[in-house]
Amino acid sequence: MPAETHVVDGPLDRDAIFAIVRDQLVDILEIDPENISEGQSFKDDLNADSLALVELVDALEEELSERTVGFRIEDEDLADLKTVRDAVDFVYAHVLAHGQKG
Repeated sequence: MPAETHVVDGPLDRDAIFAIVRDQLVDILEIDPENISEGQSFKDDLNADSLALVELVDALEEELSERTVGFRIEDEDLADLKTVRDAVDFVYAHVLAHGQKG
C-alpha cells in the first residue's frame, strides 16, 4: 500500500502534520510508513542518526515554509526533538503560534 500523500489543502491539523513528518521519515530513512508511530524515538526506534535528523528538519522547513509564515527549526530546538511526537508537537505549536499563509 503506498504512503499517503502529504499534500493537504485545508488547514494543518495535528494529523496532517504527523503525515508530513512520517512521509519525510519514510523518504529519508527508507522505511515503511506503517513502521512509524508518534511514540517512537528517532535514535532508538528508527535508527535515525544526526544527519537524518538534519535532513528531516531541512525537508520540514522546505515543505512548511510554503504554508506557514516564518517556519524554522533552530539548532537549539533540534536537541529537544527526541521522538516523532516531539517533532509533530513542535511543528503544530509553531503553526498555531504563527498562522498559515493564504
